[in-house]
Amino acid sequence: MTIVRIGLIQASNDLHGDEPVEAHKRLAIEKHIGLIREAAAKGAQMISLQEIFYGPYFCSEQKTKWYAAAEEVPNGLTTKLFQELAKELGVVIVLPIYEREGIATYYNTAAVIDADGAYLGKYRKHHIPHVAAGEGTSGFWEKYYFKPGNMGYPVFDTAFAKVGVYICYDRHFPEGARALGLNGAEIVFNPSATVAGTSEYLWKLEQPAHAVANGYYVAAINRVGIEAPWNMGEFYGQSYLVDPRGSIVAIGSRDQDEVIIGEMDKELIREVRDVWQFYRDRRPETYDKIVSL
Repeated sequence: MTIVRIGLIQASNDLHGDEPVEAHKRLAIEKHIGLIREAAAKGAQMISLQEIFYGPYFCSEQKTKWYAAAEEVPNGLTTKLFQELAKELGVVIVLPIYEREGIATYYNTAAVIDADGAYLGKYRKHHIPHVAAGEGTSGFWEKYYFKPGNMGYPVFDTAFAKVGVYICYDRHFPEGARALGLNGAEIVFNPSATVAGTSEYLWKLEQPAHAVANGYYVAAINRVGIEAPWNMGEFYGQSYLVDPRGSIVAIGSRDQDEVIIGEMDKELIREVRDVWQFYRDRRPETYDKIVSL
């Protein structure tokens, strides 16, 4: 199969952050199931949701309340529910979840589910930000909620393509993006939650650069809206698919819940890599200081 249809889902959070955790999860899961069905009806074969899709971006504050949102992966109810949905629709799903391991160890994670409903594995976000979002007390306080990932940069051989995952802040680091390419990724999904005024100027710069440097597709997903009570800024959407030449194939709106559909041409990956032999011309024996400094 040369052409694969990619579905990217961007959505707003519909509840005030003071509402109970379970209320957020219930409403958001119901909403995203509907959006996945819409994507599948439009022909999407591989579908990704946004970072921690089943609630607000709660890292705007530091409260133990949100630890209750975490689940085991793959044994939690949400992963199992979306395994059933993937099997029913015959689609691959990249499912970003707040993961709990053991009693109280937490990760920012994405499960990868194949088109037959099989759980293929998970990626845990490696790079964890802890920075203010402009003035005030809101920020990306992720070190309060997540340990850094410890499972490397896996690539999952799905029914339609070889998939890598990089989550939000990871996209600022080229090393993992290259590792995903070396591990065989044909497409890398980057579920995100990022606001205007912080990194918007990088949104359409870094990920096309990763796509070109590594000869694969990148699917960038961002939520939309302003989330109360934090009001840390506008999640500016504009989810997009970019090809290995750095051309944006499909892009979403700035402020609307939306299913974005774009086509991935796996033959283009081969064409680009035949021209730009970056993997052949690498000099890993000269890169020791990158990891030693």
